[in-house]
Amino acid sequence: MNKTIYLHIGNNYSVDVREIIGIFDMDNTTVTSCTKKLLDKAEKEKRLFLATYELPKTFVITKKRVYISQLAASTLKKRLEKGGGYN
Repeated sequence: MNKTIYLHIGNNYSVDVREIIGIFDMDNTTVTSCTKKLLDKAEKEKRLFLATYELPKTFVITKKRVYISQLAASTLKKRLEKGGGYN
């Protein structure tokens, strides 16, 4: 039996780790036009979800949605390595 593991991305949001395509740092990626287009498209299609009202640090792309998180990409990576839960 497979156990589903969820990654807590902040503010009571968790995503199934099998659905995650990538975790991206906002400071390093939002300067490109491709990233801006991706985030704009997700917002227009109502697939963009804010997991924070604080300063966003990362965005997490899943198969169906894009989540904006206040947690650093390094924090999310550590959580993944430890099984996905709260740190």
